[in-house]
Amino acid sequence: MPVWPGSPYPLGATFDGMGTNFSIFSEVADGVELCLVDDEGVERRLELTERDALCWHGYLPDVGPGQRYGFRVHGPWEPSEGHRCNPAKLLLDPYARAIAGEPSWGQELYGYVFGDPDACDPHDSLGAAPTSVVVNPYFDWGDDRPPRVPLADTVIYETHVKGFTARHPEIDPAERGTYAGLASPAAIEWLTGLGVTAVELLPIHAFVHDATLVQRGLRNYWGYNSIGYLAPHAGYARASGGGEVQELKAAVKALHQAGLEVILDVVYNHTGEGSHLGPTLCFRGIDNAAYYRLAADRRYYTDYTGTGNSLNMRSPHVLQLIMDSLRSWVLDFHVDGFRFDLAATLARELHDVDRLSAFFDLIQQDPVVSQVKLIAEPWDVGEGGYQVGNFPALWSEWNGKYRDCVRDFWRGQGHTLGELAYRLTGSSDLYEASARRPSASVNFVTCHDGFTLTDLVSYDAKHNEDNGEENRDGSDDNRSWNCGVEGPTTDPEVLALRARQRRNFLATLVLSQGIPMLSGGDEIGRTQLGNNNAYCQDNERSWYDWAGADEDVASLVSWLVAFRRAHPVLRRRRFFEGERLRGAEVSDIGWFAPTGKEMTDAEWESPAPASLGMVLNGDAIPSPGPRGERIRDDTLLVVLNPTPDAVSFVLPDGSWAGAWLVELDTTQAGPPVAPARHEAGAALDVGPRSLVLLRRCG
Repeated sequence: MPVWPGSPYPLGATFDGMGTNFSIFSEVADGVELCLVDDEGVERRLELTERDALCWHGYLPDVGPGQRYGFRVHGPWEPSEGHRCNPAKLLLDPYARAIAGEPSWGQELYGYVFGDPDACDPHDSLGAAPTSVVVNPYFDWGDDRPPRVPLADTVIYETHVKGFTARHPEIDPAERGTYAGLASPAAIEWLTGLGVTAVELLPIHAFVHDATLVQRGLRNYWGYNSIGYLAPHAGYARASGGGEVQELKAAVKALHQAGLEVILDVVYNHTGEGSHLGPTLCFRGIDNAAYYRLAADRRYYTDYTGTGNSLNMRSPHVLQLIMDSLRSWVLDFHVDGFRFDLAATLARELHDVDRLSAFFDLIQQDPVVSQVKLIAEPWDVGEGGYQVGNFPALWSEWNGKYRDCVRDFWRGQGHTLGELAYRLTGSSDLYEASARRPSASVNFVTCHDGFTLTDLVSYDAKHNEDNGEENRDGSDDNRSWNCGVEGPTTDPEVLALRARQRRNFLATLVLSQGIPMLSGGDEIGRTQLGNNNAYCQDNERSWYDWAGADEDVASLVSWLVAFRRAHPVLRRRRFFEGERLRGAEVSDIGWFAPTGKEMTDAEWESPAPASLGMVLNGDAIPSPGPRGERIRDDTLLVVLNPTPDAVSFVLPDGSWAGAWLVELDTTQAGPPVAPARHEAGAALDVGPRSLVLLRRCG
């Protein structure tokens, strides 16, 4: 087979309709072989003799989509110098657009597990190594357009492709657990019925299952173990060999047609190759010192992620890979944004987290990536890694402080009122100084990592025994409350309290300024039976139980999201100023004690749990227009009572509203059929541990 010179760029395998150009970066390599693999696993090795800009390349006419391939890289095996080349390994292409097969972690493949050339047959051709696949880049997008939902109007639904659809009775069994299932009419009807505007998918980059998990009969369910940054995970598709690319694109197109944006949870902080004892599948064997952050002795890795390695954000080739990957997902797959896992690691150039790092500079200037939604998980496990509020202006952040404060408030912890006021109003203490807006705060109470909402109100402690780590894994700082009984119960009073607490959390979340993020399955009462780290539970422990869905909670979520959409005062694009309005007796926001008087400093600083009223002035909403005109909405009053006793709450005087209608009371399962009217200054009975939402009616 002839190998033409080809081109160093673009990297990866690029089919042009006539043949395929192959290019791979390696500064340390002495030679690179391109290995074409047939359906029986037989290899044909072709030497790439052209090398430009540290890229080894060649063009093969008549090689097209569906062709499986890999690389064998010849070079130094000098772990003490950071080099781990080993031509006995068939390596994945870092720029692969599709990946076929999974590694097998049997004892006979010791060399694949531990990357030791002495443990490998140097003539071993394939073994159980996965292979890269040439893909067809062409897809009929038709009139697909990104929904471009403004940040202030965004409501995120975090979900898992497989878990969301695996047990759904109205989805074709052949499509359950797949991209096609995610885009099925039943799935889309559920999402649009909730009113969410975006699905945030747990990682769909191609990933591998850890050897230690496979040996325990488990799998890496969450997918935070990436091995291919431009390839969709084939395990979520009906077809493989490149068919997963077309299936995912069709799913994105269908979600867009329903007005839903697609946000990807991406893992650029580490790879699935693990520590220095992990498998050699791709990056380690190509150019270990370029791709990974090495410790001072260069034999081991610097690990800011808790997974054994961290990508080397000081390497221009790593930064290039990340940016090429991000652009590919936007341009080729039409996704609408990204949530960056352990994003603080991406900002570590030397040791400290640096908001001026090269990574953020590249994002800022990129004409493609800078225009989509960018969300940081603003922490990692390294020293100084908790960086909530410290990301640049383009970015929104998972607001861990919101989660912790709201959980503490509703479980009755004291000293929470002052911070709660910030969290309910967009966390200006975290974001305003850096010229950001309330939409910088992605508010959440639960997410994939931790308790589900049902478990948050049902367990005081984690119960992760099924993970096989003797319950040592997972966080011990859950800030949960079991309402008096640990785990399942038939006690009607406990069940009623748990249901009310769930309604409190959901109402607080949706009525707060910022971007609300719902953890998928919370709206149907999903439980993991106290497992707060179900990363390895690819089974019914994690999959949504549609047959046992709590329809009352789902209806409440739909109502809350619709209420938020109908009221701009809940979607402000600017922070509250707290100042009196011109020509009015009141300000844009008011805070009230149960006496009906505005909160005093002493009441804000009270160490005991206490009730709080928040008035959102509908006459004081800055317009998104260029002149900053104000638009008008209903004025809303939210009363929150975290105490175990009912409270007689005096409504604010007539300067705020002549009368109020109760729109929601979480002591009830849903909104009242006939909202009750209450005059200004009247006493409102607020039940124990409950939230009441009122609307001005006079």
